[in-house]
Order: sequence, then C-alpha cells, then structure tokens
Amino acid sequence: MKPGQEARVDYEYIRNGVVNIFMANEPLKGKRFVEVTEFKTKKEWAMFIKEIADKHYPKANRITLVMDNYNTHGASALYETFRPEEAKRLWDRFEFVYTPKHGSWLNMAEIELHVLNGQCLNRHIPAMDKIKEEVAAWESNRNNKKCKINWQFTNKQARVKLKKLYPSIYD
Repeated sequence: MKPGQEARVDYEYIRNGVVNIFMANEPLKGKRFVEVTEFKTKKEWAMFIKEIADKHYPKANRITLVMDNYNTHGASALYETFRPEEAKRLWDRFEFVYTPKHGSWLNMAEIELHVLNGQCLNRHIPAMDKIKEEVAAWESNRNNKKCKINWQFTNKQARVKLKKLYPSIYD
C-alpha cells in the first residue's frame, strides 16, 4: 500500500480437503457404481476393481473396462494389494481399454462424473461420511431411473478426431 493508492487484497484459495471418486458404469443398462475414497492410490484402485469383479459381476467371464491412463491403473496395483493368485485371477477377468492421453472425454464414466458433480457435488460438503452418503443416494437414484448416457460420438467422428491414432496404408 502506498499513499494515494487503494489497498489491495489478494484472494487466497483455501483447500478444505478433497476426496477421490472411482466410477464404473454400464451405459446400455443405465447402471453405475461409485466409490468414494480418501486417496487415489494403487490400493484403492485395486480394491475398486475387486468390487466390480466380485460384487457387481461375479458370474461374468470377461469384463471390459474403458478407463484413463492414470499411473495407478495397472497390473502392479493388483499384485501390490493382493496375493499373486488373487491378483492374476482379477487381472485375467478384465479387458482393459485405455483412452488416449488427453482423451478422457472418450470415457463415458467421465460423462457420469460430470453429471455427479453438477447434481450432487456442486457445493462444499464438509465431511467424508456426508459425501459418501450423498453420492450413494445419487447413485441409487440414477440406477433406479436407469439413466443412460446419450453417447453421440460416432465411428466416423472418431476417425476424423483421432486420425493420428489410426494406421494408414499410405504411411
């Protein structure tokens, strides 16, 4: 502050805590599974994968999971969390399809996360148990209504948008 100059106040962002949200969805059935965790580590991801396999799809021989390229999303997470036999059992049940870097918009779970943020997490919620409670209510409501994702991205659009990822016979 100087004489003749107005006082200036700098805005300080105060982070009041964060949570991690894992989400898996089955878009054609309008089902989603949400897990709120304190951290986003390999262990939390491995536990979420086990829940998908054993709780939500215990009879499925193969589960296709489209997800981002986050560094915790790999076989090592399962082997660091579970005994080798269990890790292999889980790994073998899944077909993991990774979205390209900067391509999270291709992941339908990201679309659902956007809806979750707009409908449920659009304000500060001070306690983890309250967040879990509200997210569970949102998940139950969406699942009961069988809310589906309005996916409008076509193969033709993908070939244009992701041209550099597709092989060409002219290269």
